Amino acid sequence: MRLWLIGCGNMAGAMLARWIDSGTVRAGDVHVVNRKDRALPAGVHQARELPAEGAPDVVVLGVKPQQLADAAARYAARLREAPILLSILAGVDEAVLSRAFPGPTPVPVMPNLPVALGQGVCVVNAPSASAATRATVDALLAPLGEVMWARGAEYAAASTLSGCGPAYLFRFIDALAKAATALGLGEADAARLALATVRGAASLAEADGRSPAVLADAVASPGGMTRAGLNVLDEDGALDRLVRATLAAAAARGEEMAAAARG
Repeated sequence: MRLWLIGCGNMAGAMLARWIDSGTVRAGDVHVVNRKDRALPAGVHQARELPAEGAPDVVVLGVKPQQLADAAARYAARLREAPILLSILAGVDEAVLSRAFPGPTPVPVMPNLPVALGQGVCVVNAPSASAATRATVDALLAPLGEVMWARGAEYAAASTLSGCGPAYLFRFIDALAKAATALGLGEADAARLALATVRGAASLAEADGRSPAVLADAVASPGGMTRAGLNVLDEDGALDRLVRATLAAAAARGEEMAAAARG
C-alpha cells in the first residue's frame, strides 16, 4: 500500500512505525511531508513537498487541527486524484474535510497511542464511505488494534474514551506509585510495581470474562485490606463522579474544537 503522510508527529509516527513493523506497508512506499525532519523508520521518504508524480492509495492527514487550512491551501490540488484521505485531526468531520480537500473520500479516525504496539483503538466516523473504502481502511487499521466504526454521539463518546483514556490511565498509574511512595516504598520500586500491577490487572480483566466491577469485588475480601481501600473509592460514588467529570470535560472540549472547525 502506498502512503503519503502530511504531518508525522507523535500519533502519526506511532501509526507509521506499526504499519511498517507489521508489514502492512513498505518503508519505500511511504512519503512524509513535514515542516522539519523527524526521526522516521529507515527507508521512508521525507521532504517538504509531496511527490510531483503518481498517487497514493491512502493519504494520512496528521497535522494539528489549527493547521488544516494551511495544509489544504498547499496540498488540496495535488490530492484531488487520491482515493482516500484518512484524517486523525480531532474535531474535524467528513464535511469539513470534503470542503478542504475536494476529491478524495474523507475518513476521520481517532486513534490512541497504543497503536504503536498494535494494541490501540481506532474509532472511525465516516458514514458516507463506500464498502470498498471501508474495506481498505479496515485493512490499514487492523494491525493497529481494535477498530470501531461509529457516528454522532456514539463517535464522540467512543473517541473521548479511547483517544483520551490512555492519558488518564497514565495519571492513575502515577498516582498509585506516588501513594505507595508515601507509604514508604522507594520511588523506582513503586513505579515498577504500579505499572506491573495495572498491566497484570488489565490482562486478567481481558482473559477472565467477568466484568471489572465483579472482579474488583472478587479481589476484596469482606473486612480486608482491599475492601477498606474500595470503600474510599466507592463512598458517595467518588471515583465514578470523578471519571464522569473527566470524560465530560474532554468531550466538551472536543465539541468546541469541532464547532471551530465547522466555522
